[in-house]
Amino acid sequence: MSGAMPSTDRLSLPDRLALFLATLGPVGRMPKAPGTWGSAAALVAAPWCFMPLPFYARAGVLCLVLGAGAWAAGRAETVLGRKDPGCVVVDELLGQWTAFAPFHLTDFDRLLPLDLLELFLLFRFFDILKPWPIRAVDRGVSGGFGVMLDDLLAGLFAAGSFALLHLFF
Repeated sequence: MSGAMPSTDRLSLPDRLALFLATLGPVGRMPKAPGTWGSAAALVAAPWCFMPLPFYARAGVLCLVLGAGAWAAGRAETVLGRKDPGCVVVDELLGQWTAFAPFHLTDFDRLLPLDLLELFLLFRFFDILKPWPIRAVDRGVSGGFGVMLDDLLAGLFAAGSFALLHLFF
């Protein structure tokens, strides 16, 4: 099972911390489709933890998530003995919040849940299908940054697609 986790009793504190961060606590251990659960957790948290921030702060948060997530994902790969384990979902947080980042959706009188859902679905579409260059990055970059970068690109593709759809429709 992709969400299977080893006992943490014998792991070092940094390894336990890395696994906790990489799996977003219990989210990566949810049954079936942990990536979708990770994206859903990011979607639920974003209106309170991410989107109210000014753009420069959102960019800073994304940099922190990229750095910490790459470290945690790389350690998780080592601890679990697998490349890009399914239970690692911090990359979905990065990708989903990247999709949200260009859009200031914090005016709750005008916040459209359908916009959030559309961004969620666009991100999942690009994350699952992995069109070029997302697939090239997924296959060509190893370690923790490899785990994170393909989702960062999927988030950028989702944001760009959302902007184009709303520009023309």
